[in-house]
Amino acid sequence: MSIEKKWIVKEQGNPALVRALSSELGIDQVLANLLVQRGITTADRAREFFKPDLSKLHDPFLMKDMDRAVDRLEKAIAEEERVMIYGDYDVDGTTAVALMYTFIRNFNPNVEYYIPDRYDEGYGISYKGIDWAWENGYTLIISLDCGIKAVEKVRYAKDKGIDIIICDHHLPDETLPPAAAILDPKRHDCSYPFDDLSGCGVGFKLVQAYALRKGLPFAWVESFLDLVAVSIAADLVSMTGENRILAYYGLERLNTSPSKGLLSIIKLSGLENHKITIDDIVFKIGPRINAAGRMESGRTAVHLLVCRNDDEAQSIGKAIDTHNKERKSVDKEITREAIETVKRSKDYPLRKSTVVFNPKWHKGVVGIVASRLVEAFYRPTIVLTESNGFITGSARSIAGFDLYEAIEECSEYLENFGGHMYAAGLTLKQENLKPFAEKFERVVAAKITEDILTPVVTIDTYLDFKQITPKFFRILKQFQPFGPGNLSPVFITENVYDNGNGRLVGSDNGHMKLELIQEDEPYRHISAIAFNRSEHFEHLHAGNPVDICYSIAENYYRGIANIQLRVKDIRKKELF
Repeated sequence: MSIEKKWIVKEQGNPALVRALSSELGIDQVLANLLVQRGITTADRAREFFKPDLSKLHDPFLMKDMDRAVDRLEKAIAEEERVMIYGDYDVDGTTAVALMYTFIRNFNPNVEYYIPDRYDEGYGISYKGIDWAWENGYTLIISLDCGIKAVEKVRYAKDKGIDIIICDHHLPDETLPPAAAILDPKRHDCSYPFDDLSGCGVGFKLVQAYALRKGLPFAWVESFLDLVAVSIAADLVSMTGENRILAYYGLERLNTSPSKGLLSIIKLSGLENHKITIDDIVFKIGPRINAAGRMESGRTAVHLLVCRNDDEAQSIGKAIDTHNKERKSVDKEITREAIETVKRSKDYPLRKSTVVFNPKWHKGVVGIVASRLVEAFYRPTIVLTESNGFITGSARSIAGFDLYEAIEECSEYLENFGGHMYAAGLTLKQENLKPFAEKFERVVAAKITEDILTPVVTIDTYLDFKQITPKFFRILKQFQPFGPGNLSPVFITENVYDNGNGRLVGSDNGHMKLELIQEDEPYRHISAIAFNRSEHFEHLHAGNPVDICYSIAENYYRGIANIQLRVKDIRKKELF
């Protein structure tokens, strides 16, 4: 049974502005309204929005320390120093490492990449990685998607004669590491015009700056935009400003000339004959890249992404796809166990948080399981397992609740923790599990409100099925790429019926495949998919009306693209 959601319709655009924009652009007023809601109020701004321009990318030398970073990289390349490219084991980290390694090996053969082991070393720069670099004669480390808080570790490397260039996008502490250069647009002293780049995006700016310094053609760096687009989508950074430009052209590259490694994943994901979108990266490409770090080693993902041989790319891709299938099986089973654990707790209906622990659960999937539990129970959630003698795990929040702040209030029970408002990781001793869980519940209960505990569907505007014409959809697609800050528009249509051909689908019949008609348009039907909404099937199958909120997508079946509604929520009509 799904949790009842609150529907909130956004404030509509100024009617005069909407009419003027609709007339000047020759588009439906609904589409003009969507533009105005996004702050786009002139035809020129709309054209810029619909067709991003690579020439509008910011000068990379506007980023604090970029001169120093390029100077140090120039020296390393000129003197053929041994350079280690170091990055996190997730999608953002592995794409960033692949980008930097591939670029530098064009100029310096003495380059290697290093991905820390999720279980042995954990997140970020590790002493083990630094020791490996020192033992093997590396004098420069370029860290990507990590390092901004590694003050002691950077000092440790410096004492061993190793310089570090940090390329990160996380919030720094007051004290910065003693690195050769720190590229992070979130630095308080950095005036770079756009501060929400992915980690791979920051690495791209370093490569762009080096190419500018050396007078290399932009094509040298443009070839990496497929990797940057994958990182932007998978890391859920905002799809506005510079990210929108990078993602737009990165998707174009993914669809026309992806790297051999990404092409391997595209084929394995069944996307070879599709127009790849951000959703395809989030749900199909990204999870496969992530699976390597979750189930085996993130190094395998980098190996695939830097691959120059078709057969090798295909072979590694198949291995990663196998890891992903294993990951899906493991997280499905652990999710089932975790939901049962929550329901066995007598006080679970009264609790405002969820904390579950099982020493046998796979550390690589606890973050995914935490997200699944949020979907099931909609409250701040922590899923814990055992690793190296400690209890460790991942936390996920709900909209409007600062999870990191709540965990920080319980820090006396923790060995370490890190994260942000909506996601975090933590480690604690076994004897502290019970007092931590109890205090976390008290903190959450004191801070959270009933409004926050009610999930919300934010809706852009009302729409009738007759307005969904081929031209309407063609222009709506130009609002892509979608992501935070430019989400796929959500519409309401009222008095909708199934035409009698609806059916339950999915392994557990939990989803509905529908053919919908609107009350005043009985001869026009439109396909829809409603995930996890099977409780409405009998009502619809009996010919009863509903209101729906949904986004509009393109569905591919046997190579043919059709419009499909992705139903987000359903409300039964009151029958009198």
